[in-house]
Amino acid sequence: MDPIDLHSPDSPNLPEWSVSELSGALKRTLEDQFSHVRVRGELGKVTVHSSGHVYLDIKDEKSTLSSVIWRGQAARLRFKPEMGLEVIATGKITTFAGQSRYQLIIEALEPAGEGALLAQLEARKRRLAAQGLFDEARKQLLPFLPEVIGVITSPTGAVIRDILHRLSDRFPRRVLLWPVRVQGETCAAEVTAAIEGFNALPLAGPLPRPDVLIVARGGGSIEDLWGFNDERLVEAAAASLIPLVSAVGHETDWTLIDLAADQRAPTPTGAAEMVVPVRADLLLRLRDLGHRLQGSALRLVTRRRGDFQALQRAMPQAADIVGGARQRLDLASSRLGSGLSRLAQRQRQRFNQVQQRLQRHAPTARLGTARARLDGLGQRLKAAQAAALRSEARAIQDRRQRIAALMSRQDQAITVLLKRRKERLDHLSQLLVGFSYQGVLARGFALVLDTDGQPVKSAQSVIGDTPYRLRFADGDARVKGL
Repeated sequence: MDPIDLHSPDSPNLPEWSVSELSGALKRTLEDQFSHVRVRGELGKVTVHSSGHVYLDIKDEKSTLSSVIWRGQAARLRFKPEMGLEVIATGKITTFAGQSRYQLIIEALEPAGEGALLAQLEARKRRLAAQGLFDEARKQLLPFLPEVIGVITSPTGAVIRDILHRLSDRFPRRVLLWPVRVQGETCAAEVTAAIEGFNALPLAGPLPRPDVLIVARGGGSIEDLWGFNDERLVEAAAASLIPLVSAVGHETDWTLIDLAADQRAPTPTGAAEMVVPVRADLLLRLRDLGHRLQGSALRLVTRRRGDFQALQRAMPQAADIVGGARQRLDLASSRLGSGLSRLAQRQRQRFNQVQQRLQRHAPTARLGTARARLDGLGQRLKAAQAAALRSEARAIQDRRQRIAALMSRQDQAITVLLKRRKERLDHLSQLLVGFSYQGVLARGFALVLDTDGQPVKSAQSVIGDTPYRLRFADGDARVKGL
């Protein structure tokens, strides 16, 4: 007998595994061997599922590692995973039995150095700039002297104290503080909510709506300021209806909210100086403008008084104005009598001229002329009537002769027409006799009629013992069917 190899694939003692048992064993082996690993690579495809989980690939030049970040951990990421970003992922290796593959469950994800963050920042800056969020044309002007100033910053840091102190020195105003975290995982969401919350305040509500907003934070590294590069925060700053001043970091620091804000201040103190003027300077300028206004008013009154006196001297006396008119009235009254006499004489001459013209055109003279014309027209009318009567008589005679000729032609035409119609009628009568069934009966044929008097047209319609009538040329005879 040959020896048996117990490790041979054909050995009957090799244990059998179910698919689930084998998948579980592989899962335990990988999780025990690679319970905590750090992987450095470039992000490939990144997918955010509707459940909130993030599925992504970490790859290098030769291999790709499927990875997943569960929803709770994804919400705590301080940056947004994007394709092409170099990262360091910390987690454990496990298997996914549904697809027979292994994957990395990421517990922590961070960019691989400051250069990666800067590269991601530049890419995000270009994308937001393409949307027009940084355009100067859409930015608002700051109010000259706001009544209420909204400040979004940490309530415990030195930033809020610096702002309040600077406002008190320059021009005290009412300040509304919206406390937020200015660093960490929830920084971007809290600042976004504060901007949107201030904008949502009603104009006439119990809490006044600010006239200008300040988003402020002290200096720090790029990681410390990363929350102010959040896309949602930048969109909220660009969409703010209240003018917004960004004062994040020191003068050399910059974030994306600085580009989207209506104004950027180098420091929080500079933001306070930007939103309010210096009250003492305004009072001095107001006092100077008051003095200038008072001097201008005095000079104007003096100039108007001199102008009035000059006009008063140049104005003529009332007696001089009325004297000329009075003299013209006296001269006109002295000329009135002679003028009336000359007018009456001219009117009398015109009356005499009209009277002479009327005499030449008197009604009696015109009536005689009209009577003579009427007599001449009467004679011409009589002559015309006589000529018309003679012409009408001749026309009547001609019409009578023409009517007599037409009557003669009509009689002849009627006689010919009647003759033609009689000949056609005789011809049709002959045709009728020739085509009638009575002529057929006269030649020895008979017509079979049923009880209703209708002709019987075929032998198949004859029924036995049914009476029928035979119509001959000389009468009818009754018969029965066979």
